[in-house]
Parts: sequence; C-alpha cells; structure tokens
Amino acid sequence: MHNLLNRANALLAFTLWVMAAVTAACFLSTVFLDYSVPTKLSVKDVKIRNVMDYATDEQQADLATLNFNLNVDFSKLFNWNVKQLFVYLVAEYKTPVNEVNQVVLWDRIVERSERVVMDEIGIKPKYYFLDDGSNLLKHENVTFVLRYNVIPNAGYLRLVQSSDQIVVPFPSTYSTTRRS
Repeated sequence: MHNLLNRANALLAFTLWVMAAVTAACFLSTVFLDYSVPTKLSVKDVKIRNVMDYATDEQQADLATLNFNLNVDFSKLFNWNVKQLFVYLVAEYKTPVNEVNQVVLWDRIVERSERVVMDEIGIKPKYYFLDDGSNLLKHENVTFVLRYNVIPNAGYLRLVQSSDQIVVPFPSTYSTTRRS
C-alpha cells in the first residue's frame, strides 16, 4: 500500500489546498468593501523660518512648523481581514521647479487591539516640513490630506485617501522667534 512518506505528502498537500481556499475566501469576502471613513482635519499656527540647508552648503531653505487637529473613527474599517492601518498626513504643494511636492509630516500605525478612534488636538508633526528654497513663503495652496494603508491578513494593500482635504495659505513673512 502506501508508506508513511506518501501519506504525509498527501496530508500536507490537502492541508495546503484547504489553507489556500480559506485565504482566497478571506480575500474575496472583503475585496469590495468601502474603506473610506469621514475625517476632520484642521491645521493652525503655521510659521515659516528661513534656515541654512547644510546638505547643499550656503543655500537657504524654508522650514515650516504647524499644529494640526485630527478627528477620525477607524472602527468601521476593522473587519476580520484587516490586520492594521498605517495612517499618515501629507502636505502637497507646487513649486516652479517641481510640479508635485509631497511631504509626510506625521504617521501612526493603528492596530486592531489599540484605540481606533483618534480625537487628537494640537499634534506637532513628527518630521520636518523643509523645502529646498524659499517656496513655502507666501504659498497660497498647500494642501493637507490624510491617507492610510489598509494592511490585510490576505489580499492586496489598499491606499485610501481621505475626502477631507484642506488648503492652507502660508504666511508672507518669516517667523523670527527661536521656538515655534
């Protein structure tokens, strides 16, 4: 009849087929769901300083500092196929040199077991908002948008952009204070 290795091979092959079918069913059961949630984002206290760009020696750069408020409820997104979310705030603007400038200012990983409702006030960016020139001064259309990646257990990684984008005009003078 069959020896032990043949039986183990058959059992392993059957187990892999069942696991592949369960993974495909997991993906197909959530592929057509809407992963957008309403967000409220506000940016305030924008200040710009002129700093030395040490990477290029002697070129000036604009450094923007700001605070933002974020209110979003991600609890609707967590179903049995969502492992975690990677949430980040992006500032987008145009300059004469570059048509598209995107700067990530803040990010957070939100897991299922953590708090999925964010009601944050006065958040400071984690990363510098630095422009390689003086393009932020008097800029009229800096757009802030919240984006997030939905990281599933099975399936593809979704990139979702919040529908709530805000456009903030930047100041026309540099801030002279040491601390912003």
